[in-house]
Parts: sequence; C-alpha cells; structure tokens
Amino acid sequence: MAQDSGPTPRSLDHVDQALVHALQITPRASWTRIGAVLGLDAVTVARRWNRLVETGAAWISCHPAPVLAASGQGCLAFVEIDCAPGRLLDVARALAAAPHVVALSHVTGDRDLQLNVMARDPAMLSRWVTHDLATLDGVRAARTHLAGPVHTEGSRWRLRALGRHQVARLAADASRHRTDTPAFVLDELDQRLVTALSVDGRATYRALAEQCGAGPDTVRRRVQRLFAADMLHARCEVARPLSEWPVTVSFWGQVPAARLREVTRRVTGMREVRLCASVISRHNLHLVAWVRSLDDAQRFEVRLAERAADLTVTERAVALWHMKHGGHLLDEEGYRVGVTPLALWREPAASHP
Repeated sequence: MAQDSGPTPRSLDHVDQALVHALQITPRASWTRIGAVLGLDAVTVARRWNRLVETGAAWISCHPAPVLAASGQGCLAFVEIDCAPGRLLDVARALAAAPHVVALSHVTGDRDLQLNVMARDPAMLSRWVTHDLATLDGVRAARTHLAGPVHTEGSRWRLRALGRHQVARLAADASRHRTDTPAFVLDELDQRLVTALSVDGRATYRALAEQCGAGPDTVRRRVQRLFAADMLHARCEVARPLSEWPVTVSFWGQVPAARLREVTRRVTGMREVRLCASVISRHNLHLVAWVRSLDDAQRFEVRLAERAADLTVTERAVALWHMKHGGHLLDEEGYRVGVTPLALWREPAASHP
C-alpha cells in the first residue's frame, strides 16, 4: 500500500509536471541527468519524485512490450466480464490479485468489467480463462478477444510540460541506449527480472539482483539487453486527476482489411489515443483514449470519424473506475495504492492437481 507521507496532491506544480514528462521520456535515467535538464540538483529531483510516489500521485511501471508477442513469447487479450448482481467488487478484488491481469476497469455499457490479460501463449490464456476465470464465484459470463498487432500503447504518451530543447536532450540520451538487438528467448532470470521491474520500473540493479538471485553486473547486462531489444517498456504514470485527461473511453470498431494499416497510422497520431490494437474478433480494432471530460469524449469521436472515415465504431464504453493499470492498483480517484507483480509465465492456479 502507499505510504502516508502527507496530503494527497490535487494538482502538479510546473516542476512536478516537468519531472513526470522527463521520466516519461527516460524512465530509468539518473537523477543527476534529469536534474541537469530541469535545472535542479539531483537531491531535489529525487525528493520530489519520492513524494509523488509515496502519495500515489505518480509511479514507474514496466511491462512486456509488443515485440515479445511478435517473437512468439506472449499474447494479449481483452476480456469482458458480466458479474452476478452484487458481486462486482468481489470479482474485481480477485482479478486485481491475478498476475496475468495487467489492467482492470469497471466500465459502462454491455459489460461490467474490462480486462487486459497477458499470457505466455494462447494455450496458457485458455487455461487461465477456463480454470481461474470460469471458476471464479460471481462471474456470470466472459468474452475473450485476442489482440493482434499493438500499434501504439501508453509508454508513448507524454504530459508535454517540457520545452522542445529539454525534450531533445532527454530523447538524445534515450536514443544512445538503443541498439538493433534482436528479440531473444527469455530464460528464467529474464522472467524474474520482468516480474520485479513490473513492481518498480526504476528499481536499481542492486535491488533487482537481491530479488532475482543474480549478481548486479549480470542483472545490469540482462536488463539493458531487454530494453535494447525493445522487449520491455517502462513508463511513468500519473494519477488521472493530475493529468488533465481524467476520462478514459474505449472504442471497438470495424475497418476494411485493406484500409487497416492506413487507419491505424492516422489514429495513432492522435494525442488522446493511449492504445490502438488490432483484434481478432467480431471487431478488428480496439482503441483506448484519454479525454478531458465526458463532453470531450463525444468531440473526440467526431474528430476520430473525420480522421479515419473508414473506421466504423460499433461499441464504446467509459471507465468508471480504473482498478488496476499496468499491474498497479488504484483507488476510486486514480491514485496508486499497491501493486500485483505481473507473471505471464505462471500457470493458472486451478490447473494444478
């Protein structure tokens, strides 16, 4: 749970906004480097960040990237759940503790809960759905939509508080650490590191070494290799009331197959879009957008129609409560209160005798 370190912030001052934006560009950069770009000393930057983390206002998450699925080592599904009357909170609490559930929201529309679920492969996903989910008391029905390519996701979203020159300096630092490392098969140590980083994306190499049972130098090489191969994405998240984009809207739509590439290119260029993924289902495209208000949600859909005329939106839903996001647990207002480590490779509990 988050520590009680003073009143929960209801707004971010310009320094905190700049700090969050800097960490969105380079989530694991040293405080010395970030301080240099912001014009502050490292101690001040670290103190500011610790206060944001301890109040649940901001945090660094880390999750497997789309490249992992493309290399045959993971799959993503969007799951809709109908709950029995009066059982929604019980079901949500159980699912929030599940290591395969990356995101969980109470939403409007034709379902009660919407989940993002990651597993090693479709077979493991099937075992999780048929064993863990289907036997969960209070689940009345569930529908699973398997994701295809993910065209954009939340690690690319920015608060936009820094100047152009500051962004360029941080982006140059980040690009120097990128290489053309190809995707590789994860071993047990890599998997343990992914799980540990899902709890704290800024965890030091020494802390990771202690958790994962390996030397700091080995951990450093392994973590750097994971990021260099783009198999792991770290991102700085901020509590939704502090982002000025507090409303989340999900869209399900249909695009002619021949136009899908062009539509996804147009859609992913919209600032509000946090997720755009192809879906192998009755729909073939799923979007998640952050907007400023419920009124703005309708205005966004108008802009979406203008930008991608070939997209027919067939369903839409508003998140009433983000209960889990990137493995991190959130209260009703969107502040972080805990975390469930992600473990894509863990077999469903009910599948064991």
